Amino acid sequence: MKYYSIGYAVNDGLPEVTREDVQKLTHMNLAFGLISENGLLDLHQMTHLDLIPQFRDWNPALRVVLSVGGWGAGGFSLMSRTEEGRRAFAESCRKAVEEYHLDGIDIDWEYPCSDQAEIDCDSSDKQNYTKLLQALRDALGMNRIVSTAVGAGDYFPENTEMDKVAEIVDYVQLMTYDMRNGFTHQAGHHASLSASRGDTSNTNTRYIVELFHNAGVPYNKLVVGAAFYCRHYTGAANVNNGLLQEASAGMYGPNYDGLTEEFRREHNYTEYWDEDAEAAYLWNGETFISFESPEAIRRKCEFVKEKGMLGVMYWEHSADHTRELLTVIAKTLNI
Repeated sequence: MKYYSIGYAVNDGLPEVTREDVQKLTHMNLAFGLISENGLLDLHQMTHLDLIPQFRDWNPALRVVLSVGGWGAGGFSLMSRTEEGRRAFAESCRKAVEEYHLDGIDIDWEYPCSDQAEIDCDSSDKQNYTKLLQALRDALGMNRIVSTAVGAGDYFPENTEMDKVAEIVDYVQLMTYDMRNGFTHQAGHHASLSASRGDTSNTNTRYIVELFHNAGVPYNKLVVGAAFYCRHYTGAANVNNGLLQEASAGMYGPNYDGLTEEFRREHNYTEYWDEDAEAAYLWNGETFISFESPEAIRRKCEFVKEKGMLGVMYWEHSADHTRELLTVIAKTLNI
């Protein structure tokens, strides 16, 4: 089976992408297109689309997909409430795909029926999410990619029709990171494969995979997410190395490439391995850092192969200048 190695890459990081990077990817998700006030695709942030021909030259098999949305990006709910709005947006996507020679569109609506990110929402989002993806499929045809990135929690399948969505899209990308985040106050793993001993929060990849499979998404359309960045928690009690202790909300950072030996020495961090969770973390008696180590990434890739899933995607390419994590993905999935 051919597995997918999908990297999200933000616009500002695109000039740093190398030939070696591209050859370890099957797909690149360009982040992010937005939705304009009139409900059409807005590419004003995407200033490096001229690099696409270079990426294709380095890897002719690479599929380049434009991701639309991201955290805090609104416009989905209002645009998708009418057939006219959905059709106009889909048509603007088709034009962009043809103009920039893209391979498809990825929808990253965070999240239907939710105003958590302070974006517009409505109870009709549940059905309109499906209709929006169908409009994209109709506009792009069967030979181009229509994919979606989904939140890793019970809320997402509850607020969508994932069985119908699965019939429309080429694949579903599980954002199996930020499962502990800025809204949670317990030091723990934000992207682990399994659960820590004593953790009943369902914030682990194995649970999320089964959640979406039971909601109607076949394993062979599921892509597991990996994190190239950390989340840190302060104020945890110095018990069990801070693991599962009450703490401040899990704040973003540092990136994986920031976890240097110098950083660890300066802040007195020790690295630990949670065998139950199959995840690594750092602890210095005050601050807990959840991150994905090469071994954690390798185990996620092996899990993908074990379950017959489609592959691994990660957020975000410029967060690991060491290229250690991408190398593990490519090697384990035989890219």
